[in-house]
Amino acid sequence: MSGSPPSSQSLLASLPSVDEILKGGDGEQWLSLFPRTIVLQAIREVLSGRRSEIIAGGTPDTTREGLSVDMRGAIDRLLTYSLRPVINATGIVIHTNLGRSPLSTRVLQNVAAVGSGYSNVEYDLSAGKRGKRHIHVSRLLQQITGAEDALIVNNNAAAVLICLSTMAREKEVIVSRGELVEIGGSFRIPDVMTASGALLHEVGTTNKTHLHDYVRAVNESTALFLKVHQSNYRMIGFTADVDMRDLVSLGQRHGLPVVFDLGSGCLVDLKPYGIQEPSVQEVVKAGVDVVTFSGDKLLGGPQGGIIVGKKQYLEQIRKNPLARAVRIDKLTLAAFEAIFMEYLDLEAAKQNIPALAMLLQSARKIRTRAGRLASAVKRRCPGVTADIIEDVSLAGGGSLPGVEFPTFAVAVKPSSLSVNELEERLRTGSPAVIARIRENALLLDARSLGDRDVEAVARAVAAAVAG
Repeated sequence: MSGSPPSSQSLLASLPSVDEILKGGDGEQWLSLFPRTIVLQAIREVLSGRRSEIIAGGTPDTTREGLSVDMRGAIDRLLTYSLRPVINATGIVIHTNLGRSPLSTRVLQNVAAVGSGYSNVEYDLSAGKRGKRHIHVSRLLQQITGAEDALIVNNNAAAVLICLSTMAREKEVIVSRGELVEIGGSFRIPDVMTASGALLHEVGTTNKTHLHDYVRAVNESTALFLKVHQSNYRMIGFTADVDMRDLVSLGQRHGLPVVFDLGSGCLVDLKPYGIQEPSVQEVVKAGVDVVTFSGDKLLGGPQGGIIVGKKQYLEQIRKNPLARAVRIDKLTLAAFEAIFMEYLDLEAAKQNIPALAMLLQSARKIRTRAGRLASAVKRRCPGVTADIIEDVSLAGGGSLPGVEFPTFAVAVKPSSLSVNELEERLRTGSPAVIARIRENALLLDARSLGDRDVEAVARAVAAAVAG
């Protein structure tokens, strides 16, 4: 006759104290290997969890062996970095949630070199005295874009903010209603403008704005014209907007500068690939006075807000007290200098900068990679269906809206678990693989995978299926 289950009181009484665990063999070993604060936190978490289960009427494992296993697991979890690499199998190249653009080898090498010791971030080696940090990138930006001057701040919202704060504080900024966009994370152009101290003067309608709308809006309080590129949305149908060249001509007639927020700025000509996206060089050449754009989207660099344009305005912006608050650090500066070095050879940049290489790679190359992945998955998971399908990828990250890139994906259908379970196991595995689900299949898009990712993804699928 089996005995009755232990009572809650007896289970609670059987739990050891924190001090008992620390003085035991496992505790002493953990203390010799790991920080004491982590060991204490892990022990307390496990004991607290057991107590909660018992009080709720459960009968958890209270043996020393069972507790030890869970405590060691808690230590490992607490010592694991929260921010870690993942494998992007979504096909979205500039994936905001996954860190946007990956960095090139050249960029990573320069960041490591600068960050591993001291650097001349604000020291003029020639003069032997304090220098300016912006000079490390301004020369390269001038050379690449054709602008007179340049400055980098910590993101493009900050770039727009400091430009408006400098050039239009307590004065009116004329902007089309159709360009009052939300730029992500619930941040909106009107809100950024309000924070800058500038006064919003909307013209036109949501779908149509004409040059005469700007003309009629000019008054003695007008500071500048602001144009916002449709970098993260598209308006189609009965629409009209004003070409930047016409806006520049109007600004020159009235003595008013034009600021163009390009959003996802591009430094290569994408028109040969059938993509109608203005390059920064085009906008500067058109006579726009100040241009702002992001560093971690189509440009393929780190996060940053790049400001290029006429020297008279850049010098004012640089003197704004906000410049100190939104300046970039030495590691970001090192990354930008290296990425701009890549752009000195525009053709080579298309191959060396990961985001551009992934977006512009041939369909045949993607098909070959998808074939290798499908074969690897089948080899490691005999009971799993892995078929190559044609699909489309997106640039992502608020870049090139409406542009679809032909791609190939591997559609995985497991027999032993649901597609949702497979997706969760891949997402929470090591390495974490981020994929998407469609029509009851897990899609692994080969566009955003590197050749070195193929076997790693196949192993991850096998581990996920095996549980």
